[in-house]
Amino acid sequence: NLLRCFTCDRLCGGCTAPAPPPRQGIALQPVMPSCEPGPPAACLPTKTFRSYLPHCHRTYSCVHCQAHLAKHDELISKSFQGSHGRAYLFNSVVNVGCGPAEQRLLLTGLHSVADIFCESCKTTLGWKYEQAFETSQKYKEGKFIIEMSHMVKDNGWD
Repeated sequence: NLLRCFTCDRLCGGCTAPAPPPRQGIALQPVMPSCEPGPPAACLPTKTFRSYLPHCHRTYSCVHCQAHLAKHDELISKSFQGSHGRAYLFNSVVNVGCGPAEQRLLLTGLHSVADIFCESCKTTLGWKYEQAFETSQKYKEGKFIIEMSHMVKDNGWD
């Protein structure tokens, strides 16, 4: 399992150097902090999220592993229904993977959707609207639903 080294941008199997602090607002690939050689037992990857959102913004994170998911500024609506309860519609998200698209008959009509999951813990979070077949629903295309039961609010919600 090769990872891209943060320091020298080479592929390596891991290392023992301490992790650098996360860079705010910059998308990161899975990285190792340095590729200095070390004993194999010490070459276990650290838990590194693909993207960190700025601490100065209100954010939503995965309730299961605390990976950042979205900035509050990307929230479009709080009035959506997921498969298992209330959900929020976001313009964009981070640290999520996307499954294959399939057609589903939802409360608002037929849509082509793809389930999304947390890249860190693999929990299914909601779905991405790939295509809406009704004109009134076209605004959802390319947007993301995350169920509230899978999110926590972070940073400045006091």
